[in-house]
Amino acid sequence: MQGNSAAGVGLWGQSGAGTGIVGVAAKSFNSGVMAFNFRNENAAYLATDCCAAYLVGEVTVYGHLTKSSGGFVIDAPHDPANKFLAHSFVKSPDMKNLYDGVVVDDNGEAAVSLPEWFENLNTDFRYQLTCIGIYAPVYISQEIQGNRFRIAGGLPNTKVSWQVTGIRQDAWANAHRIQVEGEKSDEERGYYMHPELFGASREKSIERVRHPLS
Repeated sequence: MQGNSAAGVGLWGQSGAGTGIVGVAAKSFNSGVMAFNFRNENAAYLATDCCAAYLVGEVTVYGHLTKSSGGFVIDAPHDPANKFLAHSFVKSPDMKNLYDGVVVDDNGEAAVSLPEWFENLNTDFRYQLTCIGIYAPVYISQEIQGNRFRIAGGLPNTKVSWQVTGIRQDAWANAHRIQVEGEKSDEERGYYMHPELFGASREKSIERVRHPLS
């Protein structure tokens, strides 16, 4: 099935009780459904009051993913047959990466080795240290250099929990920094991503501005 349009909708599928469009590919590197928009607009637009897309399997995104919220849902480990368990993603205004671990002091000092790509990927480091089972005035005696840092101020055989965060500085991150706060366009002002949360009607949905057919 193929659809083309010079100015409107290229392919439309609608069903009262079943599936509007089905795409099947016989070869592993082909796609059952492909969508392109050469005007740098939405290649595919999916909208519904429930689930705009229901995906089963691996999903790969080569680009920026924007969402109102996110998390995971799994079979609850303590009662997998009867319950689900849901967690929210950790969020930050920065492109932040988080790393942690546990190290045991050797004569009050310890060195923590990080992966060889660590400093190429991250910058602007933050540190947290917590002793386990005993108090000691531990501190960072040497910041990250050569993909390792050093801890001092502990007691022999003290177990120390450490956490390090860094801000991405890879080529993709440097070219696509997140704009934390942005203005709505003149057309979008007065409309909301989720109008029901602000006591507004569905007609005030920003999707009505961006996609008049929604």
